[in-house]
Amino acid sequence: MDKAGIAREVRGLAGPAIAASLLQTLVFVVDRVMLGRHGHASLAGMQIAGPLEWSIFSVVSAFEVGALARVGLHVGAGRLGAARRAAVVSIVVAFVMGVLLAIATPFVLALVRASAPLSSEAAVAEAVAYLAIMLPASPVVFVATACIAVLQGRGDTRTPLVVGGLANLLHIAQNRVLVLGAFGVPAMGARGAAMSTAFTFFVQAIVLSWLLARKFRVEDPGARLFEGARAELGPLVRVGLPSFGERVLYHIGYLCYSAMVAHLGDEAMAANQALISVESICFLSADGFAIAAAAVVAQHLGRGEREEAAWGARVATVYATATLTTLGVLSWLARGALLPAFSKEPAVLALGFATMPVMALAQPFMAVAVVRAQALRGGGATGRALAVTLVGAVVVRLTASWLFAFVLGFGLVGVWMGSTVDWIVRTVLFLWVDLPRGKPDDETTPAR
Repeated sequence: MDKAGIAREVRGLAGPAIAASLLQTLVFVVDRVMLGRHGHASLAGMQIAGPLEWSIFSVVSAFEVGALARVGLHVGAGRLGAARRAAVVSIVVAFVMGVLLAIATPFVLALVRASAPLSSEAAVAEAVAYLAIMLPASPVVFVATACIAVLQGRGDTRTPLVVGGLANLLHIAQNRVLVLGAFGVPAMGARGAAMSTAFTFFVQAIVLSWLLARKFRVEDPGARLFEGARAELGPLVRVGLPSFGERVLYHIGYLCYSAMVAHLGDEAMAANQALISVESICFLSADGFAIAAAAVVAQHLGRGEREEAAWGARVATVYATATLTTLGVLSWLARGALLPAFSKEPAVLALGFATMPVMALAQPFMAVAVVRAQALRGGGATGRALAVTLVGAVVVRLTASWLFAFVLGFGLVGVWMGSTVDWIVRTVLFLWVDLPRGKPDDETTPAR
Protein backbone atom coordinates (compact mmCIF):
# COMPACT_ATOMS: atom_id res chain seq x y z
CA MET A 1 0.00 0.00 0.00
CA ASP A 2 1.34 3.46 -0.93
CA LYS A 3 1.58 6.39 1.47
CA ALA A 4 -1.63 7.99 0.23
CA GLY A 5 -3.44 4.70 0.77
CA ILE A 6 -2.14 4.43 4.32
CA ALA A 7 -3.27 8.00 5.01
CA ARG A 8 -6.76 7.06 3.78
CA GLU A 9 -6.65 3.99 6.00
CA VAL A 10 -5.80 6.14 9.02
CA ARG A 11 -8.59 8.61 8.23
CA GLY A 12 -11.07 5.79 7.66
CA LEU A 13 -10.30 4.24 11.03
CA ALA A 14 -9.91 7.52 12.91
CA GLY A 15 -13.13 9.14 11.72
CA PRO A 16 -15.57 6.73 13.41
CA ALA A 17 -13.25 6.37 16.44
CA ILE A 18 -13.17 10.15 16.92
CA ALA A 19 -16.93 10.40 16.43
CA ALA A 20 -17.43 7.70 19.06
CA SER A 21 -14.98 9.43 21.40
CA LEU A 22 -16.64 12.81 20.94
CA LEU A 23 -20.03 11.25 21.52
CA GLN A 24 -18.74 9.72 24.74
CA THR A 25 -17.27 13.09 25.66
CA LEU A 26 -20.61 14.75 25.06
CA VAL A 27 -22.18 12.31 27.49
CA PHE A 28 -19.38 12.98 30.00
CA VAL A 29 -19.94 16.74 29.70
CA VAL A 30 -23.71 16.39 30.00
CA ASP A 31 -23.16 14.28 33.13
CA ARG A 32 -21.11 17.04 34.70
CA VAL A 33 -23.54 19.77 33.71
CA MET A 34 -26.45 17.85 35.24
CA LEU A 35 -24.45 17.08 38.39
CA GLY A 36 -23.48 20.75 38.66
CA ARG A 37 -27.15 21.71 38.49
CA HIS A 38 -28.00 19.12 41.10
CA GLY A 39 -25.54 20.77 43.48
CA HIS A 40 -22.02 21.96 44.12
CA ALA A 41 -21.30 18.86 46.24
CA SER A 42 -22.26 16.51 43.39
CA LEU A 43 -19.79 18.07 40.98
CA ALA A 44 -17.05 18.22 43.62
CA GLY A 45 -17.82 14.61 44.54
CA MET A 46 -17.03 13.55 40.97
CA GLN A 47 -13.59 15.15 41.34
CA ILE A 48 -13.04 12.57 44.08
CA ALA A 49 -14.77 9.59 42.47
CA GLY A 50 -13.88 10.32 38.84
CA PRO A 51 -10.07 10.08 39.04
CA LEU A 52 -10.27 7.09 41.39
CA GLU A 53 -12.72 5.24 39.13
CA TRP A 54 -10.78 6.10 35.98
CA SER A 55 -7.50 4.99 37.53
CA ILE A 56 -8.85 1.67 38.78
CA PHE A 57 -10.74 0.84 35.59
CA SER A 58 -7.81 1.85 33.39
CA VAL A 59 -5.28 -0.23 35.33
CA VAL A 60 -7.41 -3.35 35.64
CA SER A 61 -8.49 -3.24 31.98
CA ALA A 62 -4.89 -2.82 30.74
CA PHE A 63 -5.03 -6.12 28.87
CA GLU A 64 -7.32 -4.51 26.29
CA VAL A 65 -4.05 -3.17 24.82
CA GLY A 66 -2.98 -6.76 24.29
CA ALA A 67 -6.34 -7.53 22.71
CA LEU A 68 -5.99 -4.76 20.12
CA ALA A 69 -2.35 -5.60 19.36
CA ARG A 70 -2.80 -9.37 19.13
CA VAL A 71 -6.05 -9.32 17.16
CA GLY A 72 -4.64 -6.69 14.78
CA LEU A 73 -1.42 -8.68 14.31
CA HIS A 74 -3.34 -11.87 13.48
CA VAL A 75 -5.80 -10.13 11.16
CA GLY A 76 -2.94 -8.44 9.29
CA ALA A 77 -1.24 -11.83 8.83
CA GLY A 78 -4.49 -13.49 7.71
CA ARG A 79 -4.71 -15.75 10.77
CA LEU A 80 -8.45 -15.43 11.45
CA GLY A 81 -8.57 -18.45 13.75
CA ALA A 82 -5.81 -16.99 15.90
CA ALA A 83 -7.59 -13.63 15.92
CA ARG A 84 -10.73 -15.36 17.22
CA ARG A 85 -8.73 -17.07 19.96
CA ALA A 86 -7.16 -13.78 21.01
CA ALA A 87 -10.59 -12.19 21.18
CA VAL A 88 -12.06 -14.97 23.33
CA VAL A 89 -9.14 -14.92 25.76
CA SER A 90 -9.26 -11.11 26.01
CA ILE A 91 -12.96 -11.04 26.85
CA VAL A 92 -12.67 -13.84 29.42
CA VAL A 93 -9.71 -12.10 31.10
CA ALA A 94 -11.67 -8.84 31.13
CA PHE A 95 -14.65 -10.51 32.81
CA VAL A 96 -12.49 -12.20 35.47
CA MET A 97 -10.68 -8.95 36.27
CA GLY A 98 -14.04 -7.20 36.57
CA VAL A 99 -15.32 -9.80 39.03
CA LEU A 100 -12.20 -9.41 41.17
CA LEU A 101 -12.64 -5.64 41.26
CA ALA A 102 -16.31 -5.97 42.15
CA ILE A 103 -15.36 -8.19 45.11
CA ALA A 104 -12.88 -5.52 46.25
CA THR A 105 -15.57 -2.78 46.35
CA PRO A 106 -15.72 -2.45 50.17
CA PHE A 107 -11.95 -2.00 50.39
CA VAL A 108 -11.95 0.70 47.70
CA LEU A 109 -14.79 2.61 49.33
CA ALA A 110 -12.83 2.64 52.58
CA LEU A 111 -10.06 4.52 50.75
CA VAL A 112 -12.29 7.30 49.45
CA ARG A 113 -12.12 9.46 52.57
CA ALA A 114 -8.35 9.05 52.75
CA SER A 115 -8.02 10.27 49.16
CA ALA A 116 -9.74 13.61 49.93
CA PRO A 117 -9.10 14.56 53.58
CA LEU A 118 -9.89 18.25 53.03
CA SER A 119 -13.13 17.71 51.07
CA SER A 120 -16.55 18.37 52.54
CA GLU A 121 -18.69 15.56 53.96
CA ALA A 122 -21.29 16.20 51.26
CA ALA A 123 -18.74 15.82 48.45
CA VAL A 124 -17.35 12.60 49.93
CA ALA A 125 -20.86 11.18 50.38
CA GLU A 126 -21.61 11.81 46.68
CA ALA A 127 -18.35 10.12 45.68
CA VAL A 128 -19.09 7.05 47.81
CA ALA A 129 -22.63 6.79 46.44
CA TYR A 130 -21.29 6.83 42.88
CA LEU A 131 -18.53 4.25 43.40
CA ALA A 132 -20.77 1.91 45.42
CA ILE A 133 -22.68 1.27 42.19
CA MET A 134 -19.98 1.56 39.51
CA LEU A 135 -17.42 -0.78 41.10
CA PRO A 136 -19.80 -3.78 41.34
CA ALA A 137 -20.66 -3.12 37.68
CA SER A 138 -16.99 -3.68 36.69
CA PRO A 139 -17.53 -7.03 34.89
CA VAL A 140 -19.87 -5.53 32.29
CA VAL A 141 -17.72 -2.40 31.98
CA PHE A 142 -14.60 -4.46 31.24
CA VAL A 143 -16.37 -6.84 28.83
CA ALA A 144 -17.71 -3.90 26.83
CA THR A 145 -14.24 -2.33 26.77
CA ALA A 146 -12.59 -5.58 25.65
CA CYS A 147 -15.14 -6.04 22.86
CA ILE A 148 -14.39 -2.55 21.58
CA ALA A 149 -10.63 -3.26 21.62
CA VAL A 150 -11.15 -6.49 19.65
CA LEU A 151 -13.24 -4.70 17.04
CA GLN A 152 -10.61 -1.96 16.75
CA GLY A 153 -7.89 -4.58 16.28
CA ARG A 154 -9.95 -6.00 13.43
CA GLY A 155 -9.98 -2.56 11.83
CA ASP A 156 -13.65 -1.97 12.67
CA THR A 157 -14.26 1.37 14.36
CA ARG A 158 -17.76 1.86 12.93
CA THR A 159 -19.51 -0.80 15.01
CA PRO A 160 -18.41 0.71 18.36
CA LEU A 161 -19.61 4.09 17.05
CA VAL A 162 -23.10 2.85 16.21
CA VAL A 163 -23.56 0.77 19.35
CA GLY A 164 -22.03 3.45 21.57
CA GLY A 165 -24.16 6.16 19.99
CA LEU A 166 -27.43 4.38 20.65
CA ALA A 167 -26.36 3.40 24.17
CA ASN A 168 -25.31 6.94 25.03
CA LEU A 169 -28.62 8.39 23.88
CA LEU A 170 -30.18 6.01 26.38
CA HIS A 171 -27.65 7.17 28.98
CA ILE A 172 -28.52 10.85 28.59
CA ALA A 173 -32.23 10.14 28.89
CA GLN A 174 -31.65 8.06 32.03
CA ASN A 175 -29.46 10.78 33.53
CA ARG A 176 -32.16 13.39 33.11
CA VAL A 177 -34.49 11.24 35.15
CA LEU A 178 -32.10 9.78 37.74
CA VAL A 179 -29.73 12.70 38.36
CA LEU A 180 -32.16 15.63 38.36
CA GLY A 181 -35.43 13.78 38.96
CA ALA A 182 -38.46 13.46 36.67
CA PHE A 183 -41.67 11.47 36.24
CA GLY A 184 -42.00 11.01 39.98
CA VAL A 185 -38.41 9.75 40.40
CA PRO A 186 -36.50 11.77 43.04
CA ALA A 187 -33.22 13.50 42.12
CA MET A 188 -30.35 11.21 43.12
CA GLY A 189 -27.27 13.18 42.02
CA ALA A 190 -24.10 11.11 41.68
CA ARG A 191 -25.91 7.90 42.66
CA GLY A 192 -28.32 8.37 39.77
CA ALA A 193 -25.43 9.05 37.38
CA ALA A 194 -23.82 5.77 38.44
CA MET A 195 -27.03 3.79 37.93
CA SER A 196 -27.39 5.25 34.45
CA THR A 197 -23.76 4.60 33.49
CA ALA A 198 -23.77 1.02 34.76
CA PHE A 199 -26.91 0.14 32.79
CA THR A 200 -25.47 1.73 29.65
CA PHE A 201 -22.33 -0.44 29.87
CA PHE A 202 -24.51 -3.49 30.44
CA VAL A 203 -26.37 -2.82 27.20
CA GLN A 204 -23.11 -2.24 25.31
CA ALA A 205 -21.53 -5.44 26.65
CA ILE A 206 -24.49 -7.57 25.58
CA VAL A 207 -24.81 -6.06 22.10
CA LEU A 208 -21.08 -5.98 21.31
CA SER A 209 -20.53 -9.57 22.50
CA TRP A 210 -23.37 -10.76 20.30
CA LEU A 211 -22.04 -8.88 17.25
CA LEU A 212 -18.53 -10.23 17.74
CA ALA A 213 -19.81 -13.80 18.06
CA ARG A 214 -21.69 -13.39 14.77
CA LYS A 215 -18.66 -11.91 12.96
CA PHE A 216 -16.28 -14.68 14.03
CA ARG A 217 -18.85 -17.41 13.37
CA VAL A 218 -19.27 -16.19 9.79
CA GLU A 219 -15.49 -16.03 9.18
CA ASP A 220 -14.66 -19.32 10.90
CA PRO A 221 -17.91 -21.36 10.99
CA GLY A 222 -16.33 -24.67 11.98
CA ALA A 223 -14.30 -23.43 14.93
CA ARG A 224 -15.14 -24.17 18.54
CA LEU A 225 -15.41 -21.24 20.89
CA PHE A 226 -12.43 -22.04 23.18
CA GLU A 227 -10.39 -24.16 20.77
CA GLY A 228 -6.69 -23.32 21.18
CA ALA A 229 -7.47 -20.39 23.47
CA ARG A 230 -4.89 -21.39 26.09
CA ALA A 231 -2.06 -20.98 23.58
CA GLU A 232 -3.00 -17.33 23.09
CA LEU A 233 -2.97 -16.49 26.81
CA GLY A 234 0.84 -16.33 27.08
CA PRO A 235 1.40 -13.85 24.21
CA LEU A 236 -1.52 -11.75 25.42
CA VAL A 237 0.00 -11.54 28.90
CA ARG A 238 3.46 -10.70 27.50
CA VAL A 239 2.01 -7.76 25.60
CA GLY A 240 -0.47 -6.73 28.28
CA LEU A 241 1.69 -7.01 31.39
CA PRO A 242 3.97 -4.03 30.63
CA SER A 243 0.84 -2.05 29.80
CA PHE A 244 -0.56 -3.05 33.19
CA GLY A 245 2.63 -1.82 34.86
CA GLU A 246 2.51 1.38 32.81
CA ARG A 247 -1.03 2.13 33.92
CA VAL A 248 -0.25 1.35 37.55
CA LEU A 249 2.59 3.87 37.49
CA TYR A 250 0.62 6.45 35.53
CA HIS A 251 -2.40 6.31 37.78
CA ILE A 252 -0.41 6.33 41.00
CA GLY A 253 0.99 9.56 39.64
CA TYR A 254 -2.43 10.75 38.54
CA LEU A 255 -4.02 10.08 41.92
CA CYS A 256 -1.22 12.03 43.61
CA TYR A 257 -1.81 14.76 41.06
CA SER A 258 -5.54 14.76 41.88
CA ALA A 259 -4.71 14.89 45.59
CA MET A 260 -2.84 18.12 44.92
CA VAL A 261 -6.02 19.56 43.40
CA ALA A 262 -8.02 18.36 46.42
CA HIS A 263 -5.60 20.21 48.73
CA LEU A 264 -6.58 23.43 46.96
CA GLY A 265 -10.22 23.16 48.14
CA ASP A 266 -13.71 22.53 46.73
CA GLU A 267 -13.65 25.55 44.39
CA ALA A 268 -10.44 24.36 42.75
CA MET A 269 -11.85 20.82 42.54
CA ALA A 270 -15.01 22.02 40.84
CA ALA A 271 -13.05 24.26 38.43
CA ASN A 272 -10.69 21.39 37.64
CA GLN A 273 -13.62 19.09 36.91
CA ALA A 274 -15.05 21.67 34.49
CA LEU A 275 -11.67 22.09 32.78
CA ILE A 276 -11.25 18.33 32.45
CA SER A 277 -14.69 18.12 30.88
CA VAL A 278 -13.69 20.71 28.27
CA GLU A 279 -10.27 19.14 27.67
CA SER A 280 -11.81 15.69 27.29
CA ILE A 281 -13.08 16.79 23.87
CA CYS A 282 -9.45 17.33 22.85
CA PHE A 283 -8.08 14.23 24.58
CA LEU A 284 -10.61 11.84 23.10
CA SER A 285 -10.03 13.28 19.63
CA ALA A 286 -6.37 12.36 20.09
CA ASP A 287 -7.48 8.96 21.33
CA GLY A 288 -9.41 8.40 18.09
CA PHE A 289 -6.26 8.97 16.02
CA ALA A 290 -4.32 6.83 18.52
CA ILE A 291 -6.74 3.93 18.00
CA ALA A 292 -6.28 4.26 14.25
CA ALA A 293 -2.49 4.34 14.65
CA ALA A 294 -2.50 1.22 16.83
CA ALA A 295 -4.71 -0.74 14.42
CA VAL A 296 -2.70 0.30 11.35
CA VAL A 297 0.62 -0.48 13.05
CA ALA A 298 -0.57 -3.88 14.32
CA GLN A 299 -1.99 -4.99 10.98
CA HIS A 300 0.96 -3.81 8.86
CA LEU A 301 3.47 -5.40 11.24
CA GLY A 302 1.40 -8.58 11.00
CA ARG A 303 2.02 -8.45 7.24
CA GLY A 304 5.72 -7.71 7.79
CA GLU A 305 5.37 -4.14 6.46
CA ARG A 306 7.35 -2.15 9.01
CA GLU A 307 7.87 0.97 6.88
CA GLU A 308 4.15 1.19 6.18
CA ALA A 309 3.43 0.78 9.89
CA ALA A 310 5.82 3.61 10.77
CA TRP A 311 4.29 5.87 8.11
CA GLY A 312 0.79 5.20 9.46
CA ALA A 313 1.94 6.23 12.95
CA ARG A 314 3.44 9.46 11.58
CA VAL A 315 0.31 10.36 9.62
CA ALA A 316 -1.92 9.78 12.64
CA THR A 317 0.39 11.96 14.74
CA VAL A 318 0.22 14.86 12.28
CA TYR A 319 -3.58 14.65 12.02
CA ALA A 320 -3.95 14.55 15.80
CA THR A 321 -1.60 17.49 16.37
CA ALA A 322 -3.46 19.68 13.89
CA THR A 323 -6.84 18.71 15.35
CA LEU A 324 -5.93 19.26 19.00
CA THR A 325 -4.15 22.53 18.33
CA THR A 326 -7.31 23.83 16.66
CA LEU A 327 -9.57 22.55 19.43
CA GLY A 328 -7.34 24.05 22.11
CA VAL A 329 -7.47 27.49 20.52
CA LEU A 330 -11.24 27.28 20.00
CA SER A 331 -11.77 26.20 23.62
CA TRP A 332 -9.78 29.17 24.86
CA LEU A 333 -11.68 31.59 22.62
CA ALA A 334 -15.03 30.15 23.77
CA ARG A 335 -14.13 29.99 27.47
CA GLY A 336 -16.76 32.59 28.37
CA ALA A 337 -19.49 30.28 27.09
CA LEU A 338 -18.02 26.91 28.10
CA LEU A 339 -17.10 27.27 31.76
CA PRO A 340 -20.34 28.93 32.98
CA ALA A 341 -22.18 25.82 31.77
CA PHE A 342 -20.61 23.91 34.67
CA SER A 343 -20.77 26.46 37.45
CA LYS A 344 -21.98 30.02 38.06
CA GLU A 345 -19.88 30.54 41.18
CA PRO A 346 -17.43 33.45 40.71
CA ALA A 347 -14.55 31.72 42.50
CA VAL A 348 -14.87 28.61 40.35
CA LEU A 349 -15.10 30.64 37.14
CA ALA A 350 -12.09 32.79 38.06
CA LEU A 351 -9.93 29.70 38.56
CA GLY A 352 -11.17 28.16 35.33
CA PHE A 353 -10.55 31.30 33.24
CA ALA A 354 -7.03 31.68 34.65
CA THR A 355 -6.13 28.07 33.80
CA MET A 356 -7.61 27.93 30.29
CA PRO A 357 -4.51 29.32 28.46
CA VAL A 358 -2.32 26.61 29.98
CA MET A 359 -4.81 23.95 28.89
CA ALA A 360 -4.77 25.28 25.30
CA LEU A 361 -0.96 25.31 25.23
CA ALA A 362 -0.77 21.63 26.22
CA GLN A 363 -2.91 20.28 23.37
CA PRO A 364 -0.36 19.74 20.55
CA PHE A 365 2.06 18.04 22.94
CA MET A 366 -0.70 15.83 24.32
CA ALA A 367 -1.64 14.85 20.75
CA VAL A 368 1.86 13.63 19.91
CA ALA A 369 2.32 11.77 23.20
CA VAL A 370 -1.05 10.00 23.09
CA VAL A 371 -0.79 8.85 19.46
CA ARG A 372 2.85 7.78 19.58
CA ALA A 373 2.29 5.83 22.78
CA GLN A 374 -0.65 3.92 21.32
CA ALA A 375 1.28 3.21 18.11
CA LEU A 376 3.99 1.56 20.20
CA ARG A 377 1.38 -0.47 22.06
CA GLY A 378 -0.22 -1.54 18.78
CA GLY A 379 3.18 -2.83 17.72
CA GLY A 380 3.50 -4.77 20.95
CA ALA A 381 6.27 -2.48 22.28
CA THR A 382 4.48 -1.91 25.57
CA GLY A 383 7.75 -1.97 27.53
CA ARG A 384 8.93 1.17 25.74
CA ALA A 385 5.66 2.94 26.50
CA LEU A 386 6.10 1.89 30.14
CA ALA A 387 9.54 3.52 30.35
CA VAL A 388 8.35 6.85 28.93
CA THR A 389 5.34 6.89 31.25
CA LEU A 390 7.57 6.32 34.26
CA VAL A 391 9.67 9.36 33.39
CA GLY A 392 6.90 11.71 32.27
CA ALA A 393 3.67 10.93 34.11
CA VAL A 394 5.26 10.03 37.45
CA VAL A 395 8.59 11.82 37.91
CA VAL A 396 8.12 14.94 35.78
CA ARG A 397 4.41 15.58 36.35
CA LEU A 398 4.44 15.23 40.12
CA THR A 399 7.64 17.21 40.60
CA ALA A 400 6.63 20.04 38.27
CA SER A 401 3.06 20.25 39.56
CA TRP A 402 4.19 20.48 43.19
CA LEU A 403 6.79 23.09 42.28
CA PHE A 404 4.42 25.33 40.33
CA ALA A 405 1.30 24.86 42.49
CA PHE A 406 2.69 24.99 46.01
CA VAL A 407 6.31 26.10 46.04
CA LEU A 408 5.78 28.96 43.58
CA GLY A 409 2.18 29.48 44.69
CA PHE A 410 0.34 29.32 41.34
CA GLY A 411 -2.40 27.04 42.73
CA LEU A 412 -4.62 25.33 40.15
CA VAL A 413 -2.82 27.10 37.30
CA GLY A 414 0.43 25.62 38.60
CA VAL A 415 -1.04 22.11 38.66
CA TRP A 416 -1.92 22.43 34.97
CA MET A 417 1.50 23.90 34.23
CA GLY A 418 3.02 20.76 35.73
CA SER A 419 0.90 18.48 33.55
CA THR A 420 1.88 20.50 30.47
CA VAL A 421 5.58 20.02 31.24
CA ASP A 422 4.86 16.29 31.47
CA TRP A 423 3.25 16.26 28.00
CA ILE A 424 6.21 18.15 26.54
CA VAL A 425 8.72 15.69 28.00
CA ARG A 426 6.72 12.68 26.82
CA THR A 427 6.46 14.19 23.33
CA VAL A 428 10.24 14.47 23.08
CA LEU A 429 10.77 10.91 24.35
CA PHE A 430 8.10 9.30 22.17
CA LEU A 431 9.46 11.01 19.05
CA TRP A 432 12.86 9.54 19.90
CA VAL A 433 11.60 5.99 20.60
CA ASP A 434 10.92 4.02 17.42
CA LEU A 435 8.60 1.14 16.55
CA PRO A 436 9.92 -2.37 17.23
CA ARG A 437 12.17 -4.00 14.66
CA GLY A 438 12.09 -7.61 13.64
CA LYS A 439 9.27 -10.00 12.79
CA PRO A 440 6.25 -10.98 14.89
CA ASP A 441 7.04 -13.76 17.34
CA ASP A 442 4.41 -16.07 15.92
CA GLU A 443 4.43 -15.24 12.21
CA THR A 444 4.84 -18.89 11.35
CA THR A 445 1.46 -19.74 12.86
CA PRO A 446 -0.60 -21.33 10.04
CA ALA A 447 -3.28 -19.06 8.61
CA ARG A 448 -6.87 -20.18 9.04
